[in-house]
Amino acid sequence: MLRTSKASLVRFYSKLLSRSAGTGLNVCKSVVDGYIQQGFVRTLTQSNRLNRMSYSQFDELTPCDVSDGLLNKYKIDNGGYLPNLTQWSGHSRGTIHGKAYTVLFAPANDTRPSVNYIDSVPPGAFLVIGLVRDLQLAYAPYVSPTQAIYGGLMSMRAQYLKAAGTLVFGRIRDLQEHRKLDHPVFSYGLGSCVAKAVVKPVGINVPLEILASNGEVEIIKPGDYMVGDLNGVVKIPSEIELGSLVGYIKKSIEADELVSRDIENGRPAKEAQRDHRASLKKHL
Repeated sequence: MLRTSKASLVRFYSKLLSRSAGTGLNVCKSVVDGYIQQGFVRTLTQSNRLNRMSYSQFDELTPCDVSDGLLNKYKIDNGGYLPNLTQWSGHSRGTIHGKAYTVLFAPANDTRPSVNYIDSVPPGAFLVIGLVRDLQLAYAPYVSPTQAIYGGLMSMRAQYLKAAGTLVFGRIRDLQEHRKLDHPVFSYGLGSCVAKAVVKPVGINVPLEILASNGEVEIIKPGDYMVGDLNGVVKIPSEIELGSLVGYIKKSIEADELVSRDIENGRPAKEAQRDHRASLKKHL
């Protein structure tokens, strides 16, 4: 986990709050305060380069390719993989990718006011919705509410605003509508009832704490780059320079193509992998 000083985070947080009214940014104070009290955070600063660049090269990659790159080049043990998610719609679009636009849901009686998140989704963003930690489980179904926190009308609006896709760490409903729209939607599971009686959205572009089935907590920050398809969803931390990652991944794919060719010609797999993947060390 990357570390920053409390003083640095306070300066950043203060500046963020001063800008929030003019930018429409809704900051979840309790989440950030919690990180300050713990004395460690992953930086919330979004890369300016990431904001400026379009990474259409990810169209040709899969989450598996990306995980290999994150594991081998950046030593991220889980390869950025976010477990237990299913892609329910948008399969024809291939690889889905974009910067995370995060939304936090809390219990309906939370003192924070409800926010309108769906009308400000940026073009090309990957909408990522999560629940507060108290409503998450480390085992299936991974969240305690049985209600769905995302539905067909939300996909209609997200697609109109040209969002890349939607990721929900919880339940969704209106599956037929998502599929008719061909809007890419990932979630833990399905439901039928709306969630307004139990939860509400309280934060936009705030860090999301996601409890994984191994008991670890993954932090998804605004601006992290998300890549998903039928294999699942992978998170690329915003601190990683995407061009460098993509460059390594392409070299890795080239090496695997040579391995594949050798295996087809009868060469032992271990031998082919050893020889062709040795060349990747210079790109680490």
